[in-house]
Amino acid sequence: MTFHDAMAPAMPAADAREYLLQACDICKRFPGVVALNKVSLRVRAGEVHALMGENGAGKSTMMKILAGSYIPDEGTLTFRGKRLKLRSPREALDHGIAMIHQELNLLPDMTVAENIWIGREPVNAFGIVNHARLNQDTRDLLGRLNIAVDPECMLGELSIANRQMIEIAKAVSYESQVLIMDEPTSAITEKEVEHLFDIIASLKRAGKAIIYITHKMNEVFRIADDITILRDGCHILTEPAASMNANSLISAMVGREMDQVFPKGHAEIGAVALSLRGLSRKGWFNDVSFDVRYGEIVGLAGLMGAGRTEVMESLFGIDPPDSGQIFIDGKPERFRTPKQAIHAGLALLTEDRKKSGLFLGLDVASNMDITVLSDYTWCGFVQQKKLDAACHDMSRRLKIKTPNLQEIIGNLSGGNQQKALIARWLLNHPRILILDEPTRGVDVGAKAEIHKLVTELAQAGAAIILISSELPEVMGMSDRVIVMHEGQVSGEVMRADFSQEGILSLASGVVPAPPPAPTFQ
Repeated sequence: MTFHDAMAPAMPAADAREYLLQACDICKRFPGVVALNKVSLRVRAGEVHALMGENGAGKSTMMKILAGSYIPDEGTLTFRGKRLKLRSPREALDHGIAMIHQELNLLPDMTVAENIWIGREPVNAFGIVNHARLNQDTRDLLGRLNIAVDPECMLGELSIANRQMIEIAKAVSYESQVLIMDEPTSAITEKEVEHLFDIIASLKRAGKAIIYITHKMNEVFRIADDITILRDGCHILTEPAASMNANSLISAMVGREMDQVFPKGHAEIGAVALSLRGLSRKGWFNDVSFDVRYGEIVGLAGLMGAGRTEVMESLFGIDPPDSGQIFIDGKPERFRTPKQAIHAGLALLTEDRKKSGLFLGLDVASNMDITVLSDYTWCGFVQQKKLDAACHDMSRRLKIKTPNLQEIIGNLSGGNQQKALIARWLLNHPRILILDEPTRGVDVGAKAEIHKLVTELAQAGAAIILISSELPEVMGMSDRVIVMHEGQVSGEVMRADFSQEGILSLASGVVPAPPPAPTFQ
C-alpha cells in the first residue's frame, strides 16, 4: 500500500483552493522588540506555503503563534472558517495544527514508538500500556511514510536525519491538517531530502497544508506553491512561487539587491600557517595531510560522516589524534585541550551552535567575552569598561541585531547568535580560523555578511578552513578545496578547476584519486 492510499482521500480541487488557516493582522511584542506588526498569512489545503525572511524577520514568532506556543497581542486566527484562540501547543494539536521544530524535541532514552505516541499510548482494561499494539501502530505509520526504522529502537541510537523523520511521523500521527516544518533539511543528506519531498508530495495529495520555512532557495522553488516574505516583523508580500525567481526573492527578503552572495576578494597568499601530516584517529579518520597558508581560504568538502568535523576537533584538542603531526608556523604542536589551541592562535566555530557553542542562559556579552576575560583582568579584577568597549565594537562590526548586549542570547535569531559566536573568536585575534558550517540555519542576508567578513579576514592575513555541506558556498569562497571520503582525503581541487560534479565525485569515492603529496615549507 502506498502512502497516498493509506491517507484520507484526496480533497476535491474546489476545496483545495479554500483557505484552511488564516492569520490576520497579528501583532506580537517583546521587551524592546516588536516581533510582528500586523502580519497576515493565509494557507490553503493541499498546498505548500513557504515562509521566507532573514533571521529576526518574525518567522519563528509567527509559527509559534500558529502552533499555540505564543499568544498574539493583537489579531485573529481562523481555522476552517471559525475563529480560533490557541493557548497551548496541545490546543493547536487538538485542532489539527502540528509544528516540526528545527531543534528536535524528542526523548533519546525512549523508544521510537514511545516518542511518537507519548501521552496517547494504547492501554488495556487495567490501564497498562499495550506495547504490542503500540509497536504495531508505529510500524503501520512508518510504513505509510516509507521510513525504515525499528519502532523498538531507542531514539538516541538514531542518526539526526532519522530523528528528523520520526519528528515528522509524530506530527502526521496526530492526523494534523496543517504541518509547520521549520528548516527540516538542515541536518539531512540529499537522499534523505528526496525522501522528505516524497512525503510532502503525499501529504499535499491528502489535502494537508504545509507551511515550510527554509533558507535554501532551490527547495523553495522546487516544492512551494505560494511564498510569503517577512522583513523586520512586517509582511512584505505573498506571491505564487511560479511568479518569482531567486533574485526577486532575495531582494524582497533583504530590501536590497544581493549582487554578491559569495564576495570572494583577492588576498595575498603567504607562508604555510598550518600543516597536518598523517593525522589519524581510530574509527574516525586516517592519514589526513594538507597545508593551509596565511591569507588562504581552504574549503573542506565531503558528505556527512566523511570525517571533516572530527579532523578539526582533533586538531583543536577536543579529541586528540592517535597519531600524526601538527605544525604551526613550521613548529610541531600537539594540543591536548582547546585552551592550548586557543593560546597557539587557533579558533574553532563549531557546527552546532546550540549544542557546543552557545551558553543559552547567558547574555550576549557573556557569550562574546568568555574566552578573553583573562586578557582584560588586572590584579584579579576585570577591566569591565575596556571589555564592554571591545564587545560593543565587535557587535557593531558584525552588525549583531540585539536590543543590547545584556539581552539573553537565546532570544536572538539564529543568524545573530552565529554572529555573536564569530565575535567571540575574533576578540581573540586568531591567526588560524576554523569555520564549521558557519552559515547553517542562517538567512541569505546574514550569509552574505558572514561571507564578506570571511573574505576580509583572509585579506587581513588569517588562514581559514571553511567546512560546509553546501557546495556553492565551498566553491564560492575557497581558494582550493580538500575533499574527504570515509575519513580520508580523496583529492584536492584548485579554484580554477572547481566543478560540482568533480567535487561530488571525489566526495562519493567515485574518483579514487590519491591525495596530493603536500609540500612542507
